[in-house]
Amino acid sequence: MAAGLSVSFFNCSTSFFSAPKLPRGKALFPRAVAAASPAIRNLDADDFRHPLDRQNTLILKAIPGLNEIGKAVLGNVAEQVMFMENIGTSLLVSKDQLPELHELMIEAAGVLNVNPPDLYLRQSPVPNAYTLAMSGKKPFVVVHTSLVELLSRKELQTVLAHELGHLKCDHGVWLTWANILTLGAYAVPGFGGFIAQRLEEQLFRWLRAAELTCDRAALLVSRDPKVVISVLMKLAGGCPSMADQLNVDAFLEQARSYDKASKTPVGWYIRHAQTRQLSHPLPVLRAREIDEWSRSQEYQSLLQRIKCLKSPHK
Repeated sequence: MAAGLSVSFFNCSTSFFSAPKLPRGKALFPRAVAAASPAIRNLDADDFRHPLDRQNTLILKAIPGLNEIGKAVLGNVAEQVMFMENIGTSLLVSKDQLPELHELMIEAAGVLNVNPPDLYLRQSPVPNAYTLAMSGKKPFVVVHTSLVELLSRKELQTVLAHELGHLKCDHGVWLTWANILTLGAYAVPGFGGFIAQRLEEQLFRWLRAAELTCDRAALLVSRDPKVVISVLMKLAGGCPSMADQLNVDAFLEQARSYDKASKTPVGWYIRHAQTRQLSHPLPVLRAREIDEWSRSQEYQSLLQRIKCLKSPHK
């Protein structure tokens, strides 16, 4: 997660290396066949929002003056730094620049009924993607090159859909200002650290819940739980050279084993200690959550609202 201002698919740090050379004639993305793009009629964020996301969002909204204090502490400086850093060091994707990646974003945005943000491809050996939503500016998504190399085309679109879920649910607004307040509060003499510590714990609890919501958005676009779970599995321990040996069902069994181990008193304590300072739920827990939701009546009802529309860019 970059500088505390973005919403990322996976909690990874960012670093930079020189760009790898592609073999002559090899495209970064395979040419896609034109197809109809599905859309969910009148989709609202609350149609797929996770109950924990809804609950923790209400708690954040109850914090008096959260937005106002955040603005007073850092203003727009931190936002501008992040904005300039990303547009100055990444590649802006468009119909003329990496058009296949652009197409994946447009299609996913159409399914979720959200305006497509700008999309940047950034050179990094750490597989990650994140969203930046700032006041007065068009939001944008950043994808790392190593993520492109790790995932299939469908899996990559699933990640883009996850990031779009943050925008659909207005997560970016809360995340940006809550993180600004947290960062700024540590600098306030005396009680600032105490305020930040209390807010940080609540913020992380909300972040973990928000990630579960966005995994649901990813499933609505892919309509295949194994694709979403495959992404989580690869981010947990996958590599391109061994991708054909990865097994989604085995990963789900691993998730069930973790749940079983967590039911003992000692297991519950260890699980709580593992997760309380994480901005993202553990991959096995995310896999279990999306597997369960894929079999729910709530998800099946949303699928019945899907209609096929011709992609606007075809």
